[in-house]
Formats: sequence, C-alpha cells, structure tokens
Amino acid sequence: MTESKTVDFWFDPACPWAWMTSRWIIEASKLRDLDVRWNVMSLFVLNEPNLDELPEFYQDLMPKTLPAVRVATAVAEQYDNETLGRLYTALGNRIHLRKEKDSAVYIASALEAVGLPAELAGAAKTEEWDEALRASHQRGIDLVGTDVGTPVVAVENDEGVKVGLFGPVVTPAPQGEAAAKLWDGVYAVTTTPGFYELKRSRTDGPNFDNLVDDL
Repeated sequence: MTESKTVDFWFDPACPWAWMTSRWIIEASKLRDLDVRWNVMSLFVLNEPNLDELPEFYQDLMPKTLPAVRVATAVAEQYDNETLGRLYTALGNRIHLRKEKDSAVYIASALEAVGLPAELAGAAKTEEWDEALRASHQRGIDLVGTDVGTPVVAVENDEGVKVGLFGPVVTPAPQGEAAAKLWDGVYAVTTTPGFYELKRSRTDGPNFDNLVDDL
C-alpha cells in the first residue's frame, strides 16, 4: 500500500492557469493517495516590485486581483482546508467559467455557494488579512524563487524536505488516468535533486471545455 502524500498547492483565484492546474490535482487525487493542502498566493504581491514596468493592462489588472485573495486568506485563517478548497472552486467557476468580472458579485456568490457568512466579503476591502496573505505567499515563493508565478506545487522528498516547482502549466486539465500519469511525472521531477526546469512555448490558451461548473 502506497503512503499518502500531502501536496501543498499555492493559488491566486484570478489565474486561469492555476485554476486549470488545481482541477488536475483534484482529479489526480482520486487515483493517487494525495492530500491536497490549499495555500493562497497573490499575483499582485508577486508583481508589486516591478508593477510600474508591466504593460498598462497588467498594471490595471493586478490591484483587481486583491479582493479575492484577501477573502480567501480570511477563510484560510478562520476555517479548515476543505472549506478553503471549496471556496476556491466556487470562485474559479465564477471567474473562469462564467466569466464574471465584478469581484463584488463573484465573491458574494461564491461565499453563498459554499455556505460561508456574507460578511466575509468585507475582507476584500481591507488590509486586515494582508500580513497573513503575504506570509502565505512567501512560503510558496521560498520554495521556487521569484522568477515564477502561480501555481506552485510542493511535496516532501525522500529525505522529508519540502520541495516545490512552479506549475505544471497544462490545458485542458487532464482527466482520469492521464491526470494520474501527469502526477507521477511531476512528483518524479519535483523530488529529483538538482532538477529545475522543463519548458516549451505555449501554443494554446486556457481551455475549460472539459470542466464542470458544479459549485
């Protein structure tokens, strides 16, 4: 019998690639004994040092990602991992599948879908949870460095040391045995000493066609 593995997954709800990868890790956990532990990171915090150097579109977009990560952090701090995961699913459905652009609308709707208090939406407008958000973000970045983004996936290697990688970036999200096969490869390279990078240029955008809006 194989030993259960804890997989730490860092996400920003705004990132379509992270949400795609999260659907894959959930699918893989059905066929491999994986315990997914959700962690919040922030595209705004990641890009904050160089925000003025980004194209104008991204300068405008980055602050708009803060409301959802603040609410997710408030939930992470006050509730359990399962609840945070369900909120992430609900947010992702609304942001990426339903294409809802108004954070006030998709946050309120996601909280209601998960059965969380509507008052939690207030976290979106305050800095109350920013210290915890930045700490969670930094824990992920410490594993992979600053020249990557979201998602970050981390596991313990054979020596019991937590190791992580940015990615995998994949579209569409693999299903069934394909998801499990990808996990086997990701685990192998992540835990290989000295392994840093595999990459090829993306030729397709996020494809959500095989995902179900179920929360």
